[in-house]
Amino acid sequence: MTADVVIPTVGRPSLARLLAALAAEPPPGRVIVVHDGEPDASLPAEPGLSYNVVEGPRRGPAAARNTGRRAARAEWIAFLDDDVVPEPGWAARLVEDLRGLPPGVAGSQGRIVVPLPHDRAPTDWERNVAGLETARWATADMAYRRSVLDELGGFDERFPRAYREDADLALRAERAGYRLVRGRRTVTHPVRPASRWISLRLQAGNADDPLMASLHGRRWREERPPGRRPRHFAVTAAGLVALGALAAGRRRLAAAGLAAWLAGTAEFAWARIAPGPRTREEVGTMIATSAALPVVATAYWLFGIARLPSLHVQAGPSPQAAAAQNGLPDAVLLDRDGTLVVDVPYNGDPRLVEPMPGAREALDRLRAAGIPLGVVSNQSGVGRGLLTLEQVEAVNRRVEQLLGPVDCWAVCPHAPDEGCDCRKPRDGLVRRAARELGADPARCVLLGDIGADVEAARAAGARAVLVPTALTRREEVERAPEVAATLAEAVELVLGGAR
Repeated sequence: MTADVVIPTVGRPSLARLLAALAAEPPPGRVIVVHDGEPDASLPAEPGLSYNVVEGPRRGPAAARNTGRRAARAEWIAFLDDDVVPEPGWAARLVEDLRGLPPGVAGSQGRIVVPLPHDRAPTDWERNVAGLETARWATADMAYRRSVLDELGGFDERFPRAYREDADLALRAERAGYRLVRGRRTVTHPVRPASRWISLRLQAGNADDPLMASLHGRRWREERPPGRRPRHFAVTAAGLVALGALAAGRRRLAAAGLAAWLAGTAEFAWARIAPGPRTREEVGTMIATSAALPVVATAYWLFGIARLPSLHVQAGPSPQAAAAQNGLPDAVLLDRDGTLVVDVPYNGDPRLVEPMPGAREALDRLRAAGIPLGVVSNQSGVGRGLLTLEQVEAVNRRVEQLLGPVDCWAVCPHAPDEGCDCRKPRDGLVRRAARELGADPARCVLLGDIGADVEAARAAGARAVLVPTALTRREEVERAPEVAATLAEAVELVLGGAR
């Protein structure tokens, strides 16, 4: 059996250790690294391992994993975080864990080991990371059937952090009637260095809990030990009462509020100090962060509640799954020059990139519907010696800066007389983009401004919508199966449903 390995990364140094471990014992499928960090950042070279790099959308781990899912081909996809190290024998045990699993099993979780110091008690941060050892369905090492991911629409990209997106997917899988099991394979998750204020930054995850409650009910985590949110809320309220009463000149009420705040803060600080090493630095950090943490956690939670209406929250499938269920296309492919940005012949200068009117809003509507986006672009200036691929990529990065992330770029660098299979009006670019997005070409839509775009879509069996400009020939418009006056109108046709 085969299983592709998907590794989203922001370019952390730990990625090199992970790739080296996979090179020592190659997994039973392709290794796909989703480069979700800065576009100019380089990834480590691992001579013993051949791996595919896919540019990530830079919208968080959920979107990065969806990008990897669309690039995968095997029935099983094993997701690994870029800061884990597979232990010897991991690849063989992955095969053992997955072989023979019945169709009703959607996923298999690996075992996570967090090395802690033997000569002292662990710090608060080390204990936090060690919680991964007992976490359910953590994608630090989690394999899913690709068919189930496609059925469920993958990870819900409304979760922008590595915090609740894994639990959300697991709950949706179980609600759909699937089971999740634990395997025997093991990864090590070292505790990476962190600043003394890391506990405050981690509170951003509280903003995702209102979304989880809206999707899965308030009791979604009732099997876990109760959290500290009610106490954090009470301590924060006590502090606010003390400040408000002091401002109003009500000293007794201010004193009562201050006493409650101090008591709550002291209890919280000691709960964190007691199991730790109790060094001067650790104690000082715990006191300082314990005073601020309840307020920060409460503020993020309230922010999460406030943003719910903008997320169009309703119980049920994620936006990606809803798109498939509503008859929308698997993916929308777009021409670049003349469709997304003003056509500047053989442009290699990012400063000359100018979006077409309404392009950002049109793409955002497609993203909100959960539809993957790809760009298919002829760049014959490379083959003619007028451009370099590096210049083309620089322009493409500028397009994403202005119009938002794109899930796939498919570029033909050949001159017209080279006879390649990718240059539009041939279908190579369309098929390549569909393959990278995990889409059926027949369920894709291509939006372009000239007849070559329409013909490329037809050759691949895709739907075509022509968005003509002043440079589009009249006969091209007359032959087009569908014509939209603007990109916004073309998107309206797409969102109106499939053919």
